[in-house]
Amino acid sequence: MATSLEDDGEPNNQDYYSLLNVRKEATLEELKASYRRLCMLYHPDKHRDAELKRQAEQLFNQVQTAFTVLSDDHARAIYDIFGKKGLEVEGWEVVERKRTPAEIREEYERLQREREERRLQQRTNPKGTISVGVDATDLFDRYDEDDFDEAPSGGFPHIEINKMHISQSIEAPLTNSDTAVLSGSLSTHHGNGGGNIAMTIRRVTSARGWGEVEFGAGDVLGPVVGLKMFRNVTQRCWMTGQCGVQFSPRGVRPSCSLMAARHLDGNTMGYLQWRWGPNSAMTTSIVRDTKSTHLTLALQLGVPHSYLMLSCQYKFQDEDQTRVKGSLKTGWFGTVVEYGVERKVSRHSVLSASVSVGIPQGVTLKIKLSRASQTYLFPVHLTDQLLPSAVFYATVCPLLVYLAVHRLVIVPCTQAQKEQELELQRINSATDIAKKKQEAESAVLLMQESVKRIIDAEESKMGLIILNAWYGKFVSELKQEKNKVIDVTVPLQCLVKDSKLILTEASKAGLPGFYDPAVGEEKSLKLLYQFRGVMHQVLSADTEALRIPKQSHRIESTESS
Repeated sequence: MATSLEDDGEPNNQDYYSLLNVRKEATLEELKASYRRLCMLYHPDKHRDAELKRQAEQLFNQVQTAFTVLSDDHARAIYDIFGKKGLEVEGWEVVERKRTPAEIREEYERLQREREERRLQQRTNPKGTISVGVDATDLFDRYDEDDFDEAPSGGFPHIEINKMHISQSIEAPLTNSDTAVLSGSLSTHHGNGGGNIAMTIRRVTSARGWGEVEFGAGDVLGPVVGLKMFRNVTQRCWMTGQCGVQFSPRGVRPSCSLMAARHLDGNTMGYLQWRWGPNSAMTTSIVRDTKSTHLTLALQLGVPHSYLMLSCQYKFQDEDQTRVKGSLKTGWFGTVVEYGVERKVSRHSVLSASVSVGIPQGVTLKIKLSRASQTYLFPVHLTDQLLPSAVFYATVCPLLVYLAVHRLVIVPCTQAQKEQELELQRINSATDIAKKKQEAESAVLLMQESVKRIIDAEESKMGLIILNAWYGKFVSELKQEKNKVIDVTVPLQCLVKDSKLILTEASKAGLPGFYDPAVGEEKSLKLLYQFRGVMHQVLSADTEALRIPKQSHRIESTESS
């Protein structure tokens, strides 16, 4: 049976091949033959009773759906790889139909990512950042009482929040090509602060470019008008241009920037940026991103800062997407070394911590939590000096706190969540079994008249008669497990044609009149049948192809041997 890459806890266990009782390699003619036979059996017009008619219509629709999927090569290829859920993913209608299984799998994963991003975007709007700066220099830079008589002695170190920044933005699509973005921010530093608000209108002009116009105002810097353009020059190269005018109390301040980027190879990008305005600079950088590493080399020449920066990030191939990173940055402002680690702590949350050590900046611990499109930053400035004790505590303390929280909070919560999901799956499974049981019983009722005709025809020529048939979990060849075995005599007799019964290697749970009485457990099919007046018996595995009658199934032969 086809399998799905994604499990949302919903039942997805109907096998179209098993429903039509055909091989996975079945030709279109074989599909048509099985489809015609089942349509004759379940056609609603054959039943006058309202309830039987309703049940027949439901089964008839299932057969039609199965035939529609398997008779279409493109849909069949998707179903073979991902099952029913693969067919439910939006976007297949625009995908080229002549694709290999590997290309279909890649396209499926891309569509799944896009769908997840859309869901995530709907759940987490608005987007924003909250940054809270903490001054904890009193922990390490204590005043010397001999030099400062007024300095406080003893007691707890003084720790304060000295700066804060909050920014939020909301996107609202206006048309298929136009989007409006409303954003605002508030900042405060040592009691002085300000804020601004901006409105941006973005238009996608073509598949190769877009442009946006920005209008902003603030209580400190004054109104701003800006224009930004993006353009794909070639498949490997793109450019952005931006210009703006700011009206401040000091006069009009124009600014402009241009950036060009190019794919140097499959994993490497090169960037060149020029900025003109209050902070004029020329910056060039090379970024190499592979499955296990991320490297950046950047050089900036400008006013007031010029620098050289090298950063490296190693990605562990684990479930938590752990990353270890380090960087070195040196320029007119001094030299800064930064190292840290990042780890995924939940489905949409990423926690990172880094230590920045620089001259003359001192030592700063930076904690960052990204929750979907919300970001929370906590830079903690520990000392203005380069103290080994500050570096040690900034490295060890966050690690110990994380290990304690992970063991005492995150792991128990994750386990509790998994147990809730398993319980929900069990409830859904029980509901699904009850539904499938009802469908199977309905199918058996619809088969009664056909079975009588088949039995009469087989008896007249001493053909194949199914006396007893059981499907489910068997402890041994002679003993079955109670409540995990169902009677499938009628459904199998209905499949007899020209004194033959042929079952494919697909799970028998998908056959008309069947359901799975032992989900997740190994099942078998046990038959007692009569052919030409001789008794036969066979026990077959669930996914084993079966063809009867067969000489080796004769009961007399078994006893005499």
